[in-house]
Amino acid sequence: MSVEGGPRTQITSQPARMAACFRSTIAGAPTFTPTPNKPPELYVQEARAGAASKKLTSSPAPDFWEYPWIDAPIVTFPARDGATLRGRFYRPANFHKGGPAVIFVHGAGYLQNVHRWWSSYAHEYMFHHLLMERGYTVIDVDYRGSAGYGRDWRTGIYRHMGGKDLDDQVDAASLAGVAARRGSEAHWAVRRQLRRVHHSHAMFTQPDVFAAGAALRPVTDWAHYNHGYTANILNLPQKDVEAYKQSSPIYFAQGLKGALLICHGMVDTNVHFQDTVRLVERLIELRKENWNLAVYPVENHGFVEPVSWADEYKRILDLFEKNLKSHS
Repeated sequence: MSVEGGPRTQITSQPARMAACFRSTIAGAPTFTPTPNKPPELYVQEARAGAASKKLTSSPAPDFWEYPWIDAPIVTFPARDGATLRGRFYRPANFHKGGPAVIFVHGAGYLQNVHRWWSSYAHEYMFHHLLMERGYTVIDVDYRGSAGYGRDWRTGIYRHMGGKDLDDQVDAASLAGVAARRGSEAHWAVRRQLRRVHHSHAMFTQPDVFAAGAALRPVTDWAHYNHGYTANILNLPQKDVEAYKQSSPIYFAQGLKGALLICHGMVDTNVHFQDTVRLVERLIELRKENWNLAVYPVENHGFVEPVSWADEYKRILDLFEKNLKSHS
């Protein structure tokens, strides 16, 4: 579009998400072009419609391309309140009604993960393929509060995280061909990444739906989390005690029935390790025995060491193999 305004002209045409960077010294527009099954790459293209683009980089290691990574189909389905939910659907070759299924719950709160470009959850995307090979159905849903769906969607979790957003995850059970109602014979697992880990609520408040779950770097009490993030959703803990109590998993730990795995880095500067320590003490006080803790002494919120990622996902896979397949 002209700097003086007027009609817009589409320069690129690839089915991807792009971030353009224009250079005054060259007649080109370098763009990062990620697609659902290909990581971002750098391209250069003349800044005019219809011009061909040239790929400049090849980011993954060569053996990355030896695996047939899928472009997971996006499906829509109704929530209990009539809203339309969107999710990425990973269907195993031996899919059957009542088979083992996993719901991946993206973190970061106001984030969109059901889209047509490379996910910021690259480790999880690859882990979904491993689960598919083992016979699991995997569903990745943009629940209430996710970005990209307008104001009402984003504010649907106001004063209650673990309310409508958790309901959306339970309703996702219908995608796997099993009953979505409470008390269903279906057995599920919830994996949680990054900060909005309040869906460990799922293990405490929906024990008849979720048979096992892994809480990764979990916020267990929102009163202890980043004010700039939490106050926009739950107000101030001093002024809205009810919102914090109904949203914080630590107040519902007595409801745990299934197998719970907690993974947390000890030098986490986002979700402080104290959150996990307090939850562990609460589980001990409640005499719960069906939980395990994996501690990563050198890791911050986002893991860096490959051995830490490998250890974490081996534990999650073991959790699912022992607690989901035996019930399906």
